[in-house]
Amino acid sequence: MTEEQVTCESVCSSPDHPEETSHTVNPKEMDSEQPIFSVLSASVKQQQAGDTNTTTNNTTTTTTTSPAATASDTESGIFSGECELCVEHESELDWFCGTEHKLICSHCAITLTAKEQKLQVSASRAREQVLAQVSAVREALEEEEQRLLEEVQREEERVEQCLLTQRAHWSQAMTNLTQTRSRLVHTLTHTPDTQLAISAQEIAERIEEGEGIGEPCDTVQLNMNPGCGDSKLLRGLWATAVLQGPNAYGSSHFKFDERTVSPLLSLSDDLCTLTFLHKKPRQSPPYDPARFDSWPNVLGSLSMSSGTHNWVVDVGQSGAFKVGVCYASLQRKGSGNEARLGHNSQSWVLSHYDGEYSFCHEGKKESLRVVKRPQKVGLLLDWPSHTLLFYEPDSSAVLHSVTHHFSAPLLPACAVTDRSITILH
Repeated sequence: MTEEQVTCESVCSSPDHPEETSHTVNPKEMDSEQPIFSVLSASVKQQQAGDTNTTTNNTTTTTTTSPAATASDTESGIFSGECELCVEHESELDWFCGTEHKLICSHCAITLTAKEQKLQVSASRAREQVLAQVSAVREALEEEEQRLLEEVQREEERVEQCLLTQRAHWSQAMTNLTQTRSRLVHTLTHTPDTQLAISAQEIAERIEEGEGIGEPCDTVQLNMNPGCGDSKLLRGLWATAVLQGPNAYGSSHFKFDERTVSPLLSLSDDLCTLTFLHKKPRQSPPYDPARFDSWPNVLGSLSMSSGTHNWVVDVGQSGAFKVGVCYASLQRKGSGNEARLGHNSQSWVLSHYDGEYSFCHEGKKESLRVVKRPQKVGLLLDWPSHTLLFYEPDSSAVLHSVTHHFSAPLLPACAVTDRSITILH
């Protein structure tokens, strides 16, 4: 094989064939708008065939192969060093792939075209799904906006009606007070002293009547309903945006603090799994002022007083557990409510007991509606907005959220009285 036979590009650019220079296949000069696969012209094929015959018949010609061309042929894996045939299909290389920048056979072109079409269909499907999701979110936001506007309008009408009621009440009270004052002044100025002594009881009754006129009427408080600015949809979108960030499963440094573990619990060696002990161990752990001695509680090792934090607890099949946050000053000793999670002003927890879910704080229990029992419970604490949010990690569904002006650093807090719970990283 001569040097002119090695590549189509060499043949097409050979000075012996100036009339076929226009058929040169140069990948760098291809227009991006041209087809990915370009069939080689018949003249190029004929030229290749002619060159081959000439080389075969001329026995005196020295057969030398360009090292660069041979290396290119070998590295491409498409055609061998002896003939320009597709290694995979053993067919003539009569197509040029603009994507791979190399010669291919018609079978390769059909295969690559099918793959390209499949990828285009997949990309089109993905684009349609994204557009559908964006459209659904847009519609949901518009509906939520309309709902909030209607709720605000109803609240404005209620407050306006309350103001009108209060105004009418105070106007009537002023009229009554004026009339009572006039009667008392008339009685005091036109009644003889001896008669005043006899009429003392009547004057006292009129004064008592006048004092009660200015009492506020029984009406709804004149303040806007906080629910007008509350939107679970917006909270859910905000939580989803945060959870899709680089810290979706929280800090790897978050573990349970073994100093706080109750004697009713067992802590794993990696400080991530808590197991409830059905029988209290005979030997109590060493005394530690940080340890809970009565309730099955434990605190986390991460103190939070700024930024945004989130972590996930695998609750598995546990039928009784609590997950939340508390102040570091939470009482650790005794069996009173001051050391019981969710039953004091220093702790906020989501509780699951006897198949029911609830949010507990200051001893008040707010029942939660959970469609599907979660195997994991996530917590998201955003310190700047003073927001604590409980969510289901697999679907990012918001279970409950609370806004509170936290006045001191918070620690993760957990309790379990059935099976085990584990911190996930």
